Amino acid sequence: MPDNIFDTLMGNTTVSYTGFLLPVAAALLLGLLFAMAYMYRSRRSRSFLATLAILPCVVCVVIMAVNGNIGAGVAVAGSFSLVRFRSAPGTAKEIVAIFIAMATGLLCGMGFLIYAAIFVLILSIVLLLYSMIGFGEEDNSLRKSLRIAVPENVDYMKEFDGVFAEYTTSHRLMAAKTAGMGSIFKLSYDITLKEASAEKALIDALRCRNGNLEIQLSVIMPRENEEL
Repeated sequence: MPDNIFDTLMGNTTVSYTGFLLPVAAALLLGLLFAMAYMYRSRRSRSFLATLAILPCVVCVVIMAVNGNIGAGVAVAGSFSLVRFRSAPGTAKEIVAIFIAMATGLLCGMGFLIYAAIFVLILSIVLLLYSMIGFGEEDNSLRKSLRIAVPENVDYMKEFDGVFAEYTTSHRLMAAKTAGMGSIFKLSYDITLKEASAEKALIDALRCRNGNLEIQLSVIMPRENEEL
């Protein structure tokens, strides 16, 4: 009877404590290593970093628990489907990081600890190198958001074409709305300057054409979903 109770609590398995603890410890260590590599020059939250550090261990335990059973394939597919349960849409870089963490846990759970270590080491080095050289990053230093207030009698579709041609390489009207009981139009442009030193000259030229009303020039922050 005590043996039956013990078997019920511990499970009828031939896996030793060492065979269980070693892959779990390796998964935790490799997950922490990859999370630290991901931190370098990346936008991240504490919860996401904790997920990257723990997820390999979770997948490792799942793989060990179902190893040799018919349901192994279903369990693996189920573990990978965790990606779609994230509360907020992830960037491409975050989704790739989650899959790397899961692949690490999969290798550890199958007992390929050396392969898992090499895999994490290579991917961490590649991630660090890409971050250091700025791979895929766009230079947005000359890209600006321009907001102009103009009187209602100004034809804003043509009035500023000459100014934009002189000081910008591209411009696009993003929005237009009325204010002050229709006496003023507020325009929003997405522009790219020819050179950084042209900011003041651009504003001065625009002031001469909009009746010296409000002008705002600001930096455009890169969108999250454009990250790799």
